[in-house]
Amino acid sequence: MSDIILETRGLERRFEQGRGLFRTPTVIHAVNGVSLRIRRGETFAIVGESGCGKSTLARLLLRLIDPSAGEVIYDGTPLTDLSPAEMRAKRAEMQFIFQDPFSSLNPRMTVEAIIGEPLRVHTTLGTAQRRAKVADLMVRVGLRPEMADRFPHEFSGGQRQRISIARALASGPKLLIGDEPVSALDVSVQAQIVNLLEDLKAEFGLTLVVIAHDLAVIRHMSDRVAVMYLGEVVELAGTEALFTAPRHPYTQALLAAIPVPVPGGAKGRKVLGGDMPSPAAPPPGCLFSTRCPYATDICHSTRPTLSQGPHHVACHHWNDLPPPVLPLAVAGHRSAAAEARFALWRRATQNGTPSKETIK
Repeated sequence: MSDIILETRGLERRFEQGRGLFRTPTVIHAVNGVSLRIRRGETFAIVGESGCGKSTLARLLLRLIDPSAGEVIYDGTPLTDLSPAEMRAKRAEMQFIFQDPFSSLNPRMTVEAIIGEPLRVHTTLGTAQRRAKVADLMVRVGLRPEMADRFPHEFSGGQRQRISIARALASGPKLLIGDEPVSALDVSVQAQIVNLLEDLKAEFGLTLVVIAHDLAVIRHMSDRVAVMYLGEVVELAGTEALFTAPRHPYTQALLAAIPVPVPGGAKGRKVLGGDMPSPAAPPPGCLFSTRCPYATDICHSTRPTLSQGPHHVACHHWNDLPPPVLPLAVAGHRSAAAEARFALWRRATQNGTPSKETIK
């Protein structure tokens, strides 16, 4: 068995906008030439600004939308070659957690029906067996089985996300993809859901692919991180290597933007200016050249490719850049008191929301 569970090769997705009888449509390059290899059992994170193509890539990985070019290979099987019936059978092994835990649940269905639907579609279990399996899944994600006859609007945001996770686990998947699975939740609830995903990953032997904006969440739970910019991966590395020694100027700017709750902790950091170019009109050469303080003539004319090795970066000058000025927490220099508070908070969130006394 290969240690690569999911692979993409030159994956692209283009959308047409403004099509009309006398108008030429504008082509949006949402994902452009992405090649990734995700290892079995790891937590793989994809980060970047809003509009960089993260969510589109996540949907391409499960073929919720079809690619314009390239291919997705799951466990040795090219998904783009499968018929609709074959793809439906394969979906039992690949599940998705959507960003909004309310709109992704059918408001007319009870929790029992929502969680039990994958069992009805992908298994031959009888009604009583499905009901028992739903109750077991609810317990595993921290919900009481007697809530099974309630509707989604009767639950809090964190509880609804737990329902979404239980539904995703129902078919016994090997791969779980979460598109901003905690972004719509309160901070304390985010910690509970992150811990829940980690526990379930260990229990079920899952491979997780997580899309997120919160870099603290990413550092806490991921093994490797891919940084996307304007539809392309510009840096890919192990989590600690990327957070402590980022090589791409865009990654450095993302990490420098992390808020620092220490007086004077933000001094010396360079804040990224300007807006991301339109994906309908990407710049020639390096996509980041219009905002990069280190851009030269070659950056404006020649597109860089990802370097080889364990730390991949798409930048012409990454080896000549000055060392980044990162927040203290990112650089790994938390005080002993901060480390102690973090350890207490981590233990408290294992069994519920931490109290004010715990995190003082």
